Amino acid sequence: MAAAIGVGLPIDEPVGNMIVDIGGGTTEVAVISLAGVVNPESLRVGGDEMDQCIMRFLKNEYNLLIGENTSEQVKFQVGSAVELEGNPTMRIRGRDVPTGMPREVEITNHEVVAALRDPVQAIVNCCKSVLERTQPELAADLLERGLTMAGGASLLRGLPEVMARETGLPVRVADDPLICVAQGCAALLDDLDSVKQILDVERD
Repeated sequence: MAAAIGVGLPIDEPVGNMIVDIGGGTTEVAVISLAGVVNPESLRVGGDEMDQCIMRFLKNEYNLLIGENTSEQVKFQVGSAVELEGNPTMRIRGRDVPTGMPREVEITNHEVVAALRDPVQAIVNCCKSVLERTQPELAADLLERGLTMAGGASLLRGLPEVMARETGLPVRVADDPLICVAQGCAALLDDLDSVKQILDVERD
């Protein structure tokens, strides 16, 4: 709910709005209407799991150990949800597993796409699950209004396109995806009547 408010969705209107918040540890998906959360689903997959997948790939394929900071750099510099034209590459430094000595390897975009395939598909499947349980009237609204992505991992290149292709909905990424939840919480604190309305809806 905080993410939806932070991105500016009209949460109190009698129409369906879908929010997909891909944070570090979890992905939160829900349809929101009349200040209520409809069919929410939480998945313990997010940006951190993507980083771990890259780390495991490099260990398994290259016998190279890297840290989380390096993995995150790989994710955003040459990573994507779909293969990029030209197959960009990046040189990575880490520790060689057999020798314990520093070593450098070159990783390609196509390799990172393969490494991220499971978490990306898990997020897509979570969104599909919410849509499958959404009332027909609200689902019809989403064909026009689409879904909005928030959270740091929503910035992964190609992810909005994958979401649009798999769900059949228009997809947009929030203007400030990293701080949407904080902005939503701040807005709620400035309007405590809205908080009461949301809590009343949740109790009902």
